[in-house]
Amino acid sequence: MKTPFQNFTGIAATMPAANINTDAIIPASFLRTAHADMGKGLFGLLRYDDEGKERPDFVLNREPFRRASILFAGENFGCGSSREAAAWALKQFGFKCVFAPSFADIFYENAFRNGVLAAVVAPEDLEALTALPPEGNVQPFFEVDLSAGTIARMDGTVVAFRIAASRRDALIRGDDEIDMTLKHADDIAAFHAEGLIARPWLHAPLTQKERS
Repeated sequence: MKTPFQNFTGIAATMPAANINTDAIIPASFLRTAHADMGKGLFGLLRYDDEGKERPDFVLNREPFRRASILFAGENFGCGSSREAAAWALKQFGFKCVFAPSFADIFYENAFRNGVLAAVVAPEDLEALTALPPEGNVQPFFEVDLSAGTIARMDGTVVAFRIAASRRDALIRGDDEIDMTLKHADDIAAFHAEGLIARPWLHAPLTQKERS
């Protein structure tokens, strides 16, 4: 079981480019040891120059986005290779949520497996969330309500995001895939019992000749 997801208010960073792939999310150079700091490696080629120094213009190198826990991203976020470390890096940096118009399928699955909310937001709603408020000095804090399926900006802008009910409930409970499977234990046992009767040949022990 993972830690149950709780509604929270956090800082959001925006990376609107489409097709940010998993190699950009966590470059292979940060995966050379079993104890690599995935959070430090997040967007490593974008955050650091060739000497390992921070690029001052990159969003996560600026305040207050160093403390971001929400990421607004572009279409097809997480495309490319299937490395699960992309989800690990986001989580270890401190991100709890990624909102985008669409996600690559494997990244989407990996995010939920690691307790990271990956939710779909319509492009026009994402634009409304990331638009600079008229006063221009409002801190980029947003309230995420998983139960209601909404994100709210502090100026009152509220938009809905899409997530399957089963995934929403699993995050709220903190269920992993084993927990979700065990919820069907009675149905599994009933299916097995029925199979013993209807298909006994499937369950017959192998003879010595069949084993050899």
